Amino acid sequence: MADKVRLPDELGRQLRVQREALGMSKSELAEKAGKVREVIYRLESGEDATVSSLLAVLGALGLALRLERSGLPSASEVAARFHDDDDAP
Repeated sequence: MADKVRLPDELGRQLRVQREALGMSKSELAEKAGKVREVIYRLESGEDATVSSLLAVLGALGLALRLERSGLPSASEVAARFHDDDDAP
């Protein structure tokens, strides 16, 4: 997994992809991370969660957080994200 994550929903999508690739349910991941299932739902949907919860879930998935300079999303990336949200059912 080498995708850059700049928006919360991108992080959530990557977490879900990794969890599913490992064949884990949300409940299994929550248990392994020592968190409640609601934390997994919140993270995967791009909602607010604590940094400690994020780090626990990343660890349970065998992932680590790496910080690097990447700049803010471009205006077109943000516009596309809002456009995608408008098209959602």
